[in-house]
Amino acid sequence: MKHFLFSLLVSVALFFQSSLSAQVKSAQNPIIYADVPDISIIRVGDTFYMSSTTMHLSPGVPIMKSKDLVNWEMLNYAYDTLGEMDELSLINGKSNYGKGSWASSLRYHNGMYYIATYAQTTDKTYIFRTSDIEKGDWKMNEFKPGFHDCTLVFDNGHAYLITGGGKLNIVELNEDLTGVKEGGVNQVLIENASTPTEPNMLPAEGSQLFKHDGKYYLFNISWPRGGMRTVLVHRADNLLGPWEGRIALQDKGVAQGSIIDTPDGRWFAYLFQDHGSVGRIPFLVPMKWVDGWPVIGIDGKVPDTLDLPASKGLIPGIVNNDEFKRKKREPALPLVWQWNHNPDNSLWSVTERKGFLRLKTGRIDSLFLKSRNTLTQRTFGPVCSGTTLLDASKMKEGDFAGLTVFQRKFGQVGVKIVNGQKQVFMVSNKTDNPTELQSIPLSQNKVYLKIDCDFRDKIDVATFFYSLDGLTWKPIGGELKMEYTLMEHFMGYRFGLFNYASKNPGGYADFDYFHISDKITL
Repeated sequence: MKHFLFSLLVSVALFFQSSLSAQVKSAQNPIIYADVPDISIIRVGDTFYMSSTTMHLSPGVPIMKSKDLVNWEMLNYAYDTLGEMDELSLINGKSNYGKGSWASSLRYHNGMYYIATYAQTTDKTYIFRTSDIEKGDWKMNEFKPGFHDCTLVFDNGHAYLITGGGKLNIVELNEDLTGVKEGGVNQVLIENASTPTEPNMLPAEGSQLFKHDGKYYLFNISWPRGGMRTVLVHRADNLLGPWEGRIALQDKGVAQGSIIDTPDGRWFAYLFQDHGSVGRIPFLVPMKWVDGWPVIGIDGKVPDTLDLPASKGLIPGIVNNDEFKRKKREPALPLVWQWNHNPDNSLWSVTERKGFLRLKTGRIDSLFLKSRNTLTQRTFGPVCSGTTLLDASKMKEGDFAGLTVFQRKFGQVGVKIVNGQKQVFMVSNKTDNPTELQSIPLSQNKVYLKIDCDFRDKIDVATFFYSLDGLTWKPIGGELKMEYTLMEHFMGYRFGLFNYASKNPGGYADFDYFHISDKITL
């Protein structure tokens, strides 16, 4: 009897352990709860590589790596800058917000990795190439015109771009991919790719082409009026058509991206969803082939869980802490960081004061969003927090420095110098009119700053804090209702470290560290 009871208890324990293990090991959607839109993905051997969009940020076109489709790490970027135009560098009142490089196309062909993308600011098409994607020594070719949302296609010894919205066109490139081939293919590929979901607010765009079992499959995103973002797929036996199309997925607004197979033969669609102010976040959706068509979803639905390893979190692969301590031969900035527009490299340093990021002012700015050298990282969900320690001892009259969470409607907490006195301040731009909600006299040089972001159920609220000792935090100002704006910024909210002068250039602010967390003050 004792033996029976012992066996029963062991069986029950093993059952619950197995159930718990299964829960722990299951991947969850969204697969990445952060702004990683316009996904283009490839597999080379057992390794997955993915490119994405970061718009007006520099460096641009982030490249990520994964072994399991769930846990990703930053590898490199396709470029440092796209050029030195005023718009790209926040000069003479001009900006690149909402523009920069858009949806990219990542490809592997004959031992070479390629990325094609387009930038509205320059109206150029860019094609990057490298033989070693891990080290990322990308060579850039650029040419006009700019081909919107293009997908790069290698087929039967020729290279093409498919581009456009609604009416999709195909254009042949010259042999070295430095421009359009004179006398090559240049024609309409599909007269109206949006037909399956008409009438549309957003015509079919975001092309990604794949070849499977001898057939060509062209994926696009559309947005029918009164409906949701939708995945469209067109199929053809020949690259130039004729093409037939249908809806591939219409659930939760999850759309646009790539399809990918695993080494063990499973298929997935890697797509994104507009998810409020945190941005456009990736979902991974199982896929299978039925009668020569891709069938995405489980009974047409995006599942909450997946038979894949659980996420280990976005820290340190996609966002990370930084103590600003650099060893010899280490890069000045880890890959998790991007500048808001092109930086002025003469006005920042991680070596002038060991263990600190120094942001120096070199001109007068009247508005935070027009000031240069704001250093940024992604926010992420469901909640996150960013913290820094600011040394304001070398700031000048009229200087503003601190921590921000920003899109068009931004919030700031930091230090300003007014009549020779330091003040902790909080500014909200939720009404598109930057408004100081509170300022408090500061009698010391160092102050701790923190911003909490709550994206649960799209509440999209940021709260702001300061501390004099790093232990006791005090709220300041008020909440910021974050809002994702399409045309102006077109990106998820970012944490940023900033410093700008409104009266006297030449001062500087030192940041001791930046810490990021998946927990907030309750």
